[in-house]
Amino acid sequence: MKKAGIILFLVVFVLSALGFMEQPDRKGLPKQQPLIIPKGWPKPLYDFSKNPLTAEGIELGRQLFYEQQLSRDGSISCGTCHQQFGAFNNYDHPLSHGLDNSLTTRNAPGLFNLAWQKSFMWDGGINHLDLQPLAPLTAHNEMGESIENIISKLKKSKTYPRLFKAAFGDPTINTQRLGKALSQFLLTMVSSNSKYDRVMQGTDSFNLPEKLGYAIFKSKCSTCHTEPLFSDFSYRNTGMPLEPYLQDMGRMTITQNPADSLKFKVPSLRNVMVTFPYGHDGRFFSLSNVFEHYRNNMQVMSNTDALLKNKLPLSNYEIGQLKAFLQTLTDSVFLQNPRFAAPGTSPSATQPLDLHN
Repeated sequence: MKKAGIILFLVVFVLSALGFMEQPDRKGLPKQQPLIIPKGWPKPLYDFSKNPLTAEGIELGRQLFYEQQLSRDGSISCGTCHQQFGAFNNYDHPLSHGLDNSLTTRNAPGLFNLAWQKSFMWDGGINHLDLQPLAPLTAHNEMGESIENIISKLKKSKTYPRLFKAAFGDPTINTQRLGKALSQFLLTMVSSNSKYDRVMQGTDSFNLPEKLGYAIFKSKCSTCHTEPLFSDFSYRNTGMPLEPYLQDMGRMTITQNPADSLKFKVPSLRNVMVTFPYGHDGRFFSLSNVFEHYRNNMQVMSNTDALLKNKLPLSNYEIGQLKAFLQTLTDSVFLQNPRFAAPGTSPSATQPLDLHN
């Protein structure tokens, strides 16, 4: 685990040093289209000046996101683990599955509102969205392919040279453009059309349980799950004991600082009703399990977050109201938006029922 963290850091450092994020020449490239920022949201952290959105780039990224040939045996795509009906999470599986049905060591989180994040993965081990795909593409228990082979496959394809030319002005295919194209598609995955959002915009209203739940949320949860993104994207030890088989030390794997032991990124609560199971290793199958952890089952450690040193007192009544409010964070428009679906498919056709929370 420690060695993997060091290697990942070196990959990120070297690629950055080689000018992986260099400013592109816009001459002859397709027309840019800005990301629409929801009203009242903060400015995105992603630097669009180095990778402007275009219709052609976004479409190329979508094709790549669902391209199974990016895996070693042609059986897995990014969309295999990140499924739209689960807000692009690894729906209903504690740990995501890789080649030959091997298990990874973590639960694949939902993918949305990525333009507002400055680091990625549960431990923050990757510091730029353009670099993020390199980890799952090359991990032996995920897609298991080398970057060299991926680039070779794309160059030999009948369609990808044309798509890269449309997106970048010429048919050159390289690692930088692969990352940028995937980023363009991922950056468009903005989830901002839930009932909560309509209430904030004054076009809808909470019913009584939702209103009471919102008040409880603001009192007991909002410090870490900050509106409107419903996460402050910090790394915190929330009293989850070390899983003996996986031995995942979280943020400490990256920083090598014992103070970061068992710290993991605070997940967004948007679409929380469909992103189960919960936690970095999917150990909580339902929200009821999560609430029970915080009020009774936490193992308070020396570096457990100060906000949770006394656990989180929650009555059954409060949990019921909180669940009512959390339901309002489900963005059905996002979950069924055909722009995010695999080419030639309908996302609503495979929409599962929410039976677990």
